[in-house]
Amino acid sequence: MPVNSFDDHPLSWRPRRDAPGGGPVYLALAAQLADDIAAGLLPPGAKLPPQRELADYLDIDFTTVTRAYGVCRERGLIYGVTGRGTFVASPDAGGEAVDCSVVQGFPATGADEIVAAAKSVLSRGTAERIFSYCDRDGAARPLAAGVAWLGRNGVEAAAGRTAVFPGAQGAISAALMSLFRVGDALATDEFTYSNLIRLARLAHVRLVPVASDGGGMRPDALADAAAADKRLRGVYLMPNCANPTTITMSERRKDELADVVRGAGISLIEDDSRIVPPKGRERTLHSRIPGRCLYIAGSTRALAPGLRATWAALPEEGAGRILDALHHLAIKAGALDAEILAELVLSGRAEAMLSAKAKCARAANAVFEKVFPNAFAAAPTAFFRMVPLPGTAGTGPEIERRCIEAGVKVCHSDRFSVRAGNPRSFIRVSVSSTPDLQSLRRALNALRAQTKLQ
Repeated sequence: MPVNSFDDHPLSWRPRRDAPGGGPVYLALAAQLADDIAAGLLPPGAKLPPQRELADYLDIDFTTVTRAYGVCRERGLIYGVTGRGTFVASPDAGGEAVDCSVVQGFPATGADEIVAAAKSVLSRGTAERIFSYCDRDGAARPLAAGVAWLGRNGVEAAAGRTAVFPGAQGAISAALMSLFRVGDALATDEFTYSNLIRLARLAHVRLVPVASDGGGMRPDALADAAAADKRLRGVYLMPNCANPTTITMSERRKDELADVVRGAGISLIEDDSRIVPPKGRERTLHSRIPGRCLYIAGSTRALAPGLRATWAALPEEGAGRILDALHHLAIKAGALDAEILAELVLSGRAEAMLSAKAKCARAANAVFEKVFPNAFAAAPTAFFRMVPLPGTAGTGPEIERRCIEAGVKVCHSDRFSVRAGNPRSFIRVSVSSTPDLQSLRRALNALRAQTKLQ
């Protein structure tokens, strides 16, 4: 029983003590909280009761409240600020705010080419194969296009070592579910692809943050992590314009990391978002250790992120398990999406589209650097940028809410942080999502005024 009476205590939220349902109490409590937020009883920014006070009020264990808050935090309904408490998160701002949070990749550029490719595919009279379960690893034409596109990036992969996945995220999911067991560990940068963080939680794979410098993940830090954690089974790397840090690795850094991967006997997931074809001596990590590397051609996201298909070169070790995971998770990539993507590649439209998008990126980055001259450096063809926002670690939802109120949606570094309590903080801003440069300039100026950045 609670020590004190809470009948007159000013709790900001008073859930029912007799919640129906025979399931776990923490889930019932989380459902109540979600319902009250949806009903508007708890508006955005409302402060929730401290967990211990709520536990005393409900006469339940403190950890039950902690788990309930954790469920709602995972759903993005609430957020915590260290030293201040737990608050109700803001919903999406709909069409009112300029969305610079999602990296769209200049969707208007190349839209006509995508429509033309779709018409070409649908005019062939092969619908009976496109709209069926056949060719689970990919039909002949998409696989041939995949071999060509991987070769464009410097990856040698025969048709038997190439597969079509439902986007890069689908390939990552298949890798986590097949190459790792529950409790295994995957090394990543301290700030990494936010959906990887969520996927790893779902797969019960531990993420181990590895220190980096201006050139990317430090080889010595990766070697130390592999030596210290006997269940470290792999490493996830984005060598070109890493998300969110925009870092591009040098060839020397790739050599050093490949040596560590080889020596530690671990797997590598290379997520390559290369826009411009490799030049001179540039090589992928896959070309250094093809037997241990799952190479994901992330550049297809730049062509059309709505086409949920991408190619991957499978490693010699574990290829069958990865394909089994693909079949169990999604059966196959969307055949129509894969055929449209193949048409773009085999017709030469894909390369022309990326060249046009790279030109757009150079212009957008020039605008960005005029508004934020002291932001972190990035390649001139980057689709997103980082702006330092020191002293805001742990307050990401609050920062994002303030930016939405100013009319701009962005992503705070808290979304990408693998290590709890990381002192570095910044916001990631997409420069490839607004309809024109004037809209981008207005959004960036509003963002600068809101965050008081110089």
